[in-house]
Amino acid sequence: MSTRTRKILHADCDCFYAAVEMRDDPALKDVPLAIGGSAERRGVVATCNYPARTYGVRSAMPTAKALRLCPDLLVLPPDFDRYRAVSQRIQSIFHELTPLVEPLSLDEAYLDVSDVSRFRGSATWMAQWLKEETYRHTGITLSVGAAPAKFLAKIASDWDKPDGLYVIEPARVEPFLLDLPVTRLHGVGPATAMKLEEMGIKTCADLRTWPLESLIDRFGKFGYRLYELSRGIDDRDVAISRERKSVSVETTYDRDLPDLDTSLDALPPLIDKLDGRLARQGRPSLDKVFIKVRFNDFSLTTLEIAGQDIDRTRYATLLEQIWRRNPRPIRLLGVGVRLTPREGQRQLSLSLDAI
Repeated sequence: MSTRTRKILHADCDCFYAAVEMRDDPALKDVPLAIGGSAERRGVVATCNYPARTYGVRSAMPTAKALRLCPDLLVLPPDFDRYRAVSQRIQSIFHELTPLVEPLSLDEAYLDVSDVSRFRGSATWMAQWLKEETYRHTGITLSVGAAPAKFLAKIASDWDKPDGLYVIEPARVEPFLLDLPVTRLHGVGPATAMKLEEMGIKTCADLRTWPLESLIDRFGKFGYRLYELSRGIDDRDVAISRERKSVSVETTYDRDLPDLDTSLDALPPLIDKLDGRLARQGRPSLDKVFIKVRFNDFSLTTLEIAGQDIDRTRYATLLEQIWRRNPRPIRLLGVGVRLTPREGQRQLSLSLDAI
């Protein structure tokens, strides 16, 4: 009896926002280009093209720092309506290949092509077709990774960027993993990487020498994930529908909010915007309300309490609690709600029916 081999593709547009701008204005192709907020408004880089990356410019970097690294950097504001239109066309190409598509953002998605019979069932040929069709119809370059598991497919799509196509066949998974740097594993950021290096762990082969109990003791729940990933264990399916878990709005201010009173005055417009967003979504059932604060030292605090409505008093109370813990100027302020999970809504309905 043969075992079904999973074939997962991870498709990722190369520097998507910048790619759309360069497509629409070819004169920008060789110019260091970033899409993001202005330095004067303390914006950050959403993405940048490869000429900008040669200067060390990266996504999520403050625009002011990016301009210090590359004084000739051209910074354009994002045009999300245009990007969404291009994204929808790309997603439609994905769906021509398989209905099992899990979008992760405007510019990337997982595709399960395990049962696709086109191209003789070759994931490599499917990936090549995706790249060709995407470029032919949108002018956007796609990097694609193919592997038997989601996390490996994502690693593969980034392996040979830009315009990459990298395939990890089932027979190559084991040797590939043994030499794989642990910094390539999803969730391993700078702090975790430093801790792993202190333990003498540089590759997945090194990671496998540590027993599960020791990894959990040092990394908590993430230790179990490290144990699995180093062995190629990732049974997550491609999820064709995602349950929304929260709704929020936030603002980064041109000038810091200097004190509590000024910060409290900034809450009502944010709450009104949140209320409008919830209204457009049909007033979903709420479970909690939360507030998010980033201070001028870039430290971040989030605080939440139970609540079935967006009572302004609750948000003011949360903000006051945060301020008492850390009374300093506020750079970013956000308000949001956690939505009641569908299972929770169903159980509540059953309970009400029983009354």
